[in-house]
Amino acid sequence: MSVAAASLTDVVVRRSGRNILDSVTLEIAEGERWAVLGPNGAGKSTLVRLLSARMHPTSGTVEIIGEQLGKVDIFELRPMIGLASQELADTIPVEETAENVVVTAGYGVVGRWREQYDEMDLERARTLLAAFGVGDLATRMFGTLSTGERKRVLAARALMTDPEVLLLDEPAAGLDLGGRESLVRTLGRLAKDPATPVTVLVTHHVEEIPPGYTHVALLREGGVVAAGPIEETLTSQNLTRTFGLPLIVEQRGERYTARSLSLD
Repeated sequence: MSVAAASLTDVVVRRSGRNILDSVTLEIAEGERWAVLGPNGAGKSTLVRLLSARMHPTSGTVEIIGEQLGKVDIFELRPMIGLASQELADTIPVEETAENVVVTAGYGVVGRWREQYDEMDLERARTLLAAFGVGDLATRMFGTLSTGERKRVLAARALMTDPEVLLLDEPAAGLDLGGRESLVRTLGRLAKDPATPVTVLVTHHVEEIPPGYTHVALLREGGVVAAGPIEETLTSQNLTRTFGLPLIVEQRGERYTARSLSLD
């Protein structure tokens, strides 16, 4: 029986009288790689905030690595969760070097101040940057990096603490075709590595699901349309229900594509 790395049970998140997430139940087991898809406003980023212990539900239960939100010190929990998101990127000082962006994850901060890091920490940061193809940018300021370079630095940062859960919120957003494909290829290698933690990747596009992903959750208007093994769940019928227009899903090798159904 699989061990749950994270689970949500009948979770509601309500803001300004509106349910952003509505009765969401989801279980993510050890060793699984999940893609979360849905249109704008579906609740995907809210789901990431819950799983990263940066938000509590209005009602329902969220458990992460065996700890229930509301009954655990989130500052002890967060270092066990690797996170890469635009929301996080917006808090990073533009003058911070790429190397420092990665290494500061060890203290759960986004700007290096008086923290002391040993050579082992710095070497790990450099190794992770190199793994994502940006090792030569270690001394560059974060604010001078391109969108694609920033995405890779953030992905490296997310792995710095050797987390038990890895969350990637739209890692390919804003990238051109070449940048997207390069990142997806790197994430695919990570997905197939048994040492990689359970991973949840949020995206709008099935084309951005890396090879090796095992499960998918489809969200619409705060609810789960379908969730489960990717081969059974990522269907034309389910994607049509999720995005509200006729869509056809096709699989080629380990990648997926989607296109609108011609009504002519």
